[in-house]
Amino acid sequence: MTQSFPFSAIVGQDQMKQAMILTAVDPGLGGVLVFGDRGTGKSTAVRALAALLPPITVVAGCPVNSARLEDVPDWAGPVDETLAERPTPVVDLPLGVTEDRVTGALDIERALTRGEKAFEPGLLARANRGYLYIDEVNLLEDHIVDLLLDVAQSGLNAVEREGLSIRHAARFVLVGSGNPEEGELRPQLLDRFGLSVEVRSPDNIEERVEVIRRRHAFETDHDGFMARWQAEDAALRTAILEARTALAGTEPTEEVLTDCARLSMALGADGLRGELTLLRAARAQAAFEDTAITRDHLRSVAPLALSHRLRRDPLDEAGSAARVARVVAETLP
Repeated sequence: MTQSFPFSAIVGQDQMKQAMILTAVDPGLGGVLVFGDRGTGKSTAVRALAALLPPITVVAGCPVNSARLEDVPDWAGPVDETLAERPTPVVDLPLGVTEDRVTGALDIERALTRGEKAFEPGLLARANRGYLYIDEVNLLEDHIVDLLLDVAQSGLNAVEREGLSIRHAARFVLVGSGNPEEGELRPQLLDRFGLSVEVRSPDNIEERVEVIRRRHAFETDHDGFMARWQAEDAALRTAILEARTALAGTEPTEEVLTDCARLSMALGADGLRGELTLLRAARAQAAFEDTAITRDHLRSVAPLALSHRLRRDPLDEAGSAARVARVVAETLP
């Protein structure tokens, strides 16, 4: 099977790569929303990051990737209890998907052939402890959006129908991508994403040429290209793992907490989710850099954590990221 394009070899798109790395350091950040032009590497980045991460340890026969035997759900029945390693899951949630396919449902074939009532796990079971990727997330049907909101909040998938009463863990990093010209995202789902990024096609010749050069090498000399980028991906993997360990000891000062609140108030962000996510992202960035949290970290992650939480200002024609940058410069000199 062809390996994913190396994460380190992605040209440009620094904010998108930064957001992906932060969710790898702290999956509790709430996922990433990537909006922008088609063909800018959105799906490539999420698959490349998942391939970059170390495999997860699972109970071999568990349908929801449980790490310990005691976490295997009762409905799974007798399973292979051997511990095994699997690649970090990346599950695509396609447009037009049915609710049964997402949550799981009665296994019809088993019911008809054996007369047994059994549960057939859905996409949420496969995505547990990994990534759930939704392309064109702004075109997703409302009832699927509502379902995802419930599961993302609780980390638990509950199925109550067809005589089934099923529960299983469903904790995943939600990554959505889309083109804003094709429709807006519902505010409830927009707010659920921890970080957001706007991506655009490269606007200079050198960068576009480098994109072409690397993609051509990946397709025509795959083994050689992968070997050239193996060391950089390995170094990034090590840095992410070390950051996960360092995260617990990365604590903010009172000044940092005050800066988070001041910045969110200056931007007029609704609710408190903005400053909570801002702090969490700054902690992950500091852990990744192996330093204490500073204003520089807040400045770095503020556009990612706050740009999608702003109230619309019809008198301000600047984009949300530009508004955040301007307010950051004024509030955190």
